[in-house]
Amino acid sequence: MIDPVAFTLPWAVVVFLLCTVAIGAAGTWLSGICDRLADRTGMGEAFTGAVVLGAVTSLAGITVSVTAALDGLPSLALSNAIGGIAAQTAFLAIADVAYRRANLEHAAASVPNMMQASLLIVLLAMMLTGMLLPPVTIAGVHPLTPALLLVYVFGMRMVYQSREHPMWKPRMTGATRIDEPEEGAAGRPMGRLLAEFAASASVVVIAGILVTRSGEAIASTTGISQTVVGGLFLAVATSLPELVTSVAAVRRGALTLAVGGVVGGNAFDTLFAAIADTAYRPGSLYHAATEREAFLIALSIVMTAVLLLGLLRREHLGIGRIGFESFATLLLYGFALFVIAWF
Repeated sequence: MIDPVAFTLPWAVVVFLLCTVAIGAAGTWLSGICDRLADRTGMGEAFTGAVVLGAVTSLAGITVSVTAALDGLPSLALSNAIGGIAAQTAFLAIADVAYRRANLEHAAASVPNMMQASLLIVLLAMMLTGMLLPPVTIAGVHPLTPALLLVYVFGMRMVYQSREHPMWKPRMTGATRIDEPEEGAAGRPMGRLLAEFAASASVVVIAGILVTRSGEAIASTTGISQTVVGGLFLAVATSLPELVTSVAAVRRGALTLAVGGVVGGNAFDTLFAAIADTAYRPGSLYHAATEREAFLIALSIVMTAVLLLGLLRREHLGIGRIGFESFATLLLYGFALFVIAWF
């Protein structure tokens, strides 16, 4: 964790703002590259958003959770992971606001994205169940940790197969944007795409880590609890890359990539807890958590379930030209902020 003495408040604010700008520029570039990689490799926007874009934008959050676990701060480690999932789900509603033609979940009709949302609910429910199980560990690691990893890998395999061999397809409407390769994408040199991806991803990762560290320095001066720091301030700070890349993907018309980057990235973020549990040596990370972390997990399940309902219902336009799920998600996240900050 960063030492507030070594990182003064004025410098922390300057670094936070500069890194936010860097994330905005590089994140916009990165979303375009991932869109082209999805076309060139044939993986599809949903899978590419989950595995490639989601993993890259999550590296800053992994760093925070693992560092907190190593420092013996289990609440901070877990609340950062789960708080990031809640924040990123709310950010998807912001991306919905940015897409004015129709409800984002209506236009980005995708079986893989719905499967990823279902997988996320399963993973979150497993974490909540782990908190209620006996605090048994093997070599300091709870049995739930390898189970999370196995379920994630199996689930993502199902997601990939659902694109290759879908058992059913969503109804096409005038507002539906189909995930199809862009014209001329096959002729783009793969070496150039990979080099651009590495450069933009490096900027996003480094800026994400720095914005997180500066966020820690700012938050540490307030003396508030680990859950508030991790679940609110750091969770939002580490989620800035997801916000930027999602809005950028929406603006370039890569709607499935935008939804997949958030929903699939959230599924990847549950692995923060698994990795942090391995780094936390005193015992089970799940049993060192408090009721606040359990509340965050439960609320994240509700938010994801509402999002899944929106992907299934596919409301064309709702309140403020967004879907009911986006409106409800913003209300739920606001409720979460209130509960964590005041109770």
